[in-house]
Amino acid sequence: MKRALISVFDKTGIVDFSKKLSELGWEIVSTGGTKRKLEEAGIEVIDASEVTEFPECFDGRVKTLHPKIHGGLLYLRDNKEHVKTMKELNIKSIDMVVNNLYPFKETLLKENVAHEEIIENIDIGGPSMLRAAAKNYKFVSVVVDPSDYEMVIKELKENDDTSLKTKEYLAAKVFQHTSSYDTLISNYFNKKANIDNPDIISFTYEKKQDLRYGENPHQKAGFYKEVLETEGTLSNAIKLHGKDLSFNNINDTNGALEILKEFDEPTIVAVKHANPCGIGSADTIKEAFKKAYEGDKISIFGGIIASNGEIDEQTANMINEIFIEVVVAPSYTEKALSILTSKKNVRILKLDDIKKNDYESNNLKKVLGGLLVQQRDTELINDELEVATDRKPTEKEMKDLLFAWKAVKNTKSNGIVLAKENGTVAVGPGQVSRIWALENAIKQGEDRVKGSVMASDAFFPFPDCVLAAAKAGITAIIQPGGSIRDNESIKACNEHGITMVFTKMRHFKH
Repeated sequence: MKRALISVFDKTGIVDFSKKLSELGWEIVSTGGTKRKLEEAGIEVIDASEVTEFPECFDGRVKTLHPKIHGGLLYLRDNKEHVKTMKELNIKSIDMVVNNLYPFKETLLKENVAHEEIIENIDIGGPSMLRAAAKNYKFVSVVVDPSDYEMVIKELKENDDTSLKTKEYLAAKVFQHTSSYDTLISNYFNKKANIDNPDIISFTYEKKQDLRYGENPHQKAGFYKEVLETEGTLSNAIKLHGKDLSFNNINDTNGALEILKEFDEPTIVAVKHANPCGIGSADTIKEAFKKAYEGDKISIFGGIIASNGEIDEQTANMINEIFIEVVVAPSYTEKALSILTSKKNVRILKLDDIKKNDYESNNLKKVLGGLLVQQRDTELINDELEVATDRKPTEKEMKDLLFAWKAVKNTKSNGIVLAKENGTVAVGPGQVSRIWALENAIKQGEDRVKGSVMASDAFFPFPDCVLAAAKAGITAIIQPGGSIRDNESIKACNEHGITMVFTKMRHFKH
């Protein structure tokens, strides 16, 4: 008679699965709460302590850690010496393990959870059984996911066993599960011990959806979300309308959210290819949208719209006048949603806590053969601003300079942003030369450039950007400073009546 050891924290579907297993002639060994639940359902169960001939002890910390459990899992059925040893030691075969682990993730997510409770939710016996069974997958079926119960029962009914292909699939899921589990524990202790860059680093993500393709149709892709910090992120957004998000939709919408989180006042961010093409802040979302749209009426076509306030009827009507791929906001009025959903292809997303920005997770960038890991760029300026020129900025100029600085911080380098009255005039992103980025922005901004302010994500190596700004009628500049030739740029500003402010903090974005 075949034997299954069943001990689960998540008891979804376990009674029905165990009944069907018992009906197929399997013996069931169990422990603790699982055993009680199965017995209450009228299922005959053998207590694990009867198998081990050793009592459960230390408040349940030791239940299945015993040679009669692990021997029954690990011996090779086609090895004569192993079979002989099993008989000599009176160990019975265990042919299936059904187990899922103590809820470590769920415990971490509890508010004000105590360290002691977290420690008690580190499972020891469960991972040991799962790993033992998965190692010996050729002979042992191991089930960690309740969604696989139906498949396992179906194969047992048809073939009296699961196929080797299924066993390999189930084993793979076990090692995914235990790897993720151990990663959460490791990262918890790294954080507790203030270890920022551990010698070995692991991350765990859960799949949110398969994607049709990646950046291009010939690339396979999927969307995975972080396990813990997801509030206010795209992985927590609820789709209200439209097709599934594509790889590029997700990347661009995330870029819009990153920018949006810089602003507290009602703000609209328009993004194309992860770069801002228009940003506007105002007293109302409607006025903010107008400013963002005026920033670049052409590039916004086929772009992403992110709002940190409710989309109303007037704003929805303006959005509907252009082709937009994605709209994301914390809420929509009933009328606004009706207007936006009148277009079949636009994706409408609702994202609560869209302003949340206190994430502790790192930014990751995959390179060939390695991984770059860095803290998120959450700072804006270093201590206080320094006015480097003879002329100080006016109150209006300073307000626009700080607006432009938030925008350029989130623009691909080399980046230039021109702004006026809390709205972008033009954005010059991702150039190999800073002067080219400025020239592109000036060309794009046309007659709106005069009287605007300029932000540069890094310092000026030469005064050429100042001279181009003066010629275009730009009145104020904000940049990190720190070049060995700062004096040349300061001198050029003074000669043309431009005020220049140093932030003493660079914001490259590659």
